[in-house]
Amino acid sequence: MTTISEILLLQSSGAGWMNMVFLVAMIAIFWLFMIRPQQKKQKEQNSFLDALEKGEEVVTASGIIGRINKIEDQIVTLEVGVKTYIRVTKNAISKEMTQAFIKVNEPEKN
Repeated sequence: MTTISEILLLQSSGAGWMNMVFLVAMIAIFWLFMIRPQQKKQKEQNSFLDALEKGEEVVTASGIIGRINKIEDQIVTLEVGVKTYIRVTKNAISKEMTQAFIKVNEPEKN
């Protein structure tokens, strides 16, 4: 005959597997919805930064709009006005200014 303690041991081992399956499922869901999209976004940003060329109009992370004048390794010189230049790190550039973005943000002319 089995004792109560043996029955409890047999039941608890099954619950351990369920807990393990639940933990693995939570980690998989976390990776699928949190980590994977962030890695994809970072890869796209890195390819964008590698493809930067002189003459492109870009926006920095702080919101400064300028045209690329010179690229030296990790330093980019932006022309922000007539003969006004600033130097920023390449990682500070967040996105390219497209014509669609400019048209959306232009004030209406009366």
